[in-house]
Amino acid sequence: MTNKKITLLTDGIYPYVMGGMQKHSYYLTKYLARNKVEVVLYHSVKNGEPLVEKLEGFTDDELKYITHYCFQFPKLDSFPGHYLRENKRLSELYLKHFTDNTTHNSSPNTSKYIYAQGFVGWAFIESKKKGIDLPEITLNFHGLEMFQKAPSFRVKLEHLLLRGAVKYNVRNAGSAISLGGKLTNILKEITAKQVIEQGIGIEESWLIEEEVLKIEPSDVLKFVFVGRYERRKGIEELNEVIRELLDKEFEFHFIGPVPEEKKLGARSSKLKVHYHGQVSEENKIKEILQACDVLVSPSWSEGMPTVILEAMASGCAIIATDVGAVAEQVDSTNGWLIGAGRKKQLKEALTEAININKEELFKKKINSIQKIKENFLWDDVIKKTIIDLFPDNEPYNVACAKQSPRK
Repeated sequence: MTNKKITLLTDGIYPYVMGGMQKHSYYLTKYLARNKVEVVLYHSVKNGEPLVEKLEGFTDDELKYITHYCFQFPKLDSFPGHYLRENKRLSELYLKHFTDNTTHNSSPNTSKYIYAQGFVGWAFIESKKKGIDLPEITLNFHGLEMFQKAPSFRVKLEHLLLRGAVKYNVRNAGSAISLGGKLTNILKEITAKQVIEQGIGIEESWLIEEEVLKIEPSDVLKFVFVGRYERRKGIEELNEVIRELLDKEFEFHFIGPVPEEKKLGARSSKLKVHYHGQVSEENKIKEILQACDVLVSPSWSEGMPTVILEAMASGCAIIATDVGAVAEQVDSTNGWLIGAGRKKQLKEALTEAININKEELFKKKINSIQKIKENFLWDDVIKKTIIDLFPDNEPYNVACAKQSPRK
């Protein structure tokens, strides 16, 4: 079918497993297949759940280029470090299947690359290091949170536990993927191997028409936070700042599961906080984002958050911490960048957003949409990705380079 073939190792794909890395694996598979790259996909479901027989969310034409193998994610124990052991075990299961299966593993192997998300390339890297004939292995550790600022001593200990394993994998792989920004420097400090910058994309269907945005938004500014309750997401700092701004008039919307004890009570008649809970339906998320003005992402560590792209495409200005590759998405033209864990800066940014004049807010919202169009649509992101992964495929790459507006 094609001379472009890649084996993609993941710990799971959206919608079977939720998370930014799983969503990236899904769209990477989808758009590689759409561009006639054969994808041998290894993925998993949660322990105890039935294996996936037919992939959801792919067209028949896309499925022609996808061969997939599904496994149950191992459940070993609950002792410290179980996450690493479980991922390594999953990697070993993948490797055994890969080496035993002749459908895609002939001699020489017909896959040009093995692209591994996170730790699931571990067993492949060890085998290749021992001299086993395997394709080149490139790793994507996404946010590299274990090398970023920790919000607590406990999280710092968890980071230290993961760092050694990440360094081993990255240093022994053929190359590493960076989402850009500060993540590139982190990887270059770890390894002398090639570091390839590849961002994350979003589908064009997320884009709101600029004409739909009202030049004069409602008098009450609407903030929104999207994500699960997790210490590194900065909800504690955000809650403290909201309490300190009770004399201001604004709305705040939370999308995602927030424990009852962490929810803000009705402390002021002016303050309206809406908890939407876990929202799985994409159209409902779009509806909420498009009705809001500013996304707030006060995380202590991140990669390149998909939620920021979704909010930008929905016409939101952004308040976010300058971590990971966030500065690739947000600057003064479409929002406010602040320091991680800096509650004072967070309060200043929210206050400035509340007091900003309508014309300036409108410019930031429009600039968010424009940034998506210029840099983050999957149709363009995948072209650069294919050029990076198959640099010797000259006719195709020349055509991609001419079509793509990306740098």
